[in-house]
Amino acid sequence: MKTALTSFISGIVFALGLGISGMTRPIKVIGFLDFFGSWDASLAFVMLGAIGVYFIASRLSRTMRSPILASGFSIPKRTDLDARLIAGAALFGAGWGLSGFCPGPAVTALASGATPVTAFVAAMAAGIYLHGWTATSKTSGSRERAGALQPTTDA
Repeated sequence: MKTALTSFISGIVFALGLGISGMTRPIKVIGFLDFFGSWDASLAFVMLGAIGVYFIASRLSRTMRSPILASGFSIPKRTDLDARLIAGAALFGAGWGLSGFCPGPAVTALASGATPVTAFVAAMAAGIYLHGWTATSKTSGSRERAGALQPTTDA
């Protein structure tokens, strides 16, 4: 119960941060990518803030034996770059740049009821489901077949 409540509160704080910073508005993302037009640097400040928080949390977690609400840290073990990772990152970046929506802000923006947001989130959910349905393990060290919306662990 504590874990679910903590996750819920963390999600609310994240959503509020996205809303307050304006990152749920695609024009902010598109403005950030418009280097030769009217460039909007506000996304860079949001990213720097997130990097700062992560840096501090990462350093603090190294001094802890385990998280407060879990038996151990879930730290990825894989360090290799494979074609699937690179292709996924490129697809994510292209989708973000073309639509102006990142998945987190898009889910947060669902509250607006805007048709483009709903269409994006529906397409994203379909893609997640399709990936989970088609993902298969090719080698013993790769990810096992994952169901839609199921978290995976790195081997």
